[in-house]
Amino acid sequence: MEAVYQPRRDGSVLLGCIVMLLLNLLLFWLPVVGTLTAGVVGGWIAGGVGKALTAAALPALLLGISIFALTTLFTGMPMIAMVAGMGVAMLAMMQIGTLLIGAMIGGLFA
Repeated sequence: MEAVYQPRRDGSVLLGCIVMLLLNLLLFWLPVVGTLTAGVVGGWIAGGVGKALTAAALPALLLGISIFALTTLFTGMPMIAMVAGMGVAMLAMMQIGTLLIGAMIGGLFA
């Protein structure tokens, strides 16, 4: 019998991040199971625990930075923008607890 060689699949943090976002949007109506499923699938696509955790936390940080930039652009007051950006980032980070757990599980399966 011949040995079948399967190349090692390197994951993609960006693709895992996009999959987590899309599945989160599609499965929002399942409070815990939907977010956990999005984390597991996105973590598996990311290809490892470290990459999966990065892919799960990246959208929340990017959302906070973008709100900071847009608030500064529209108000012209960086202090108000900083408070708004940090608040949005913290709200987003509070909602990804099960996503992080799912990402760790998916990263372990990868």
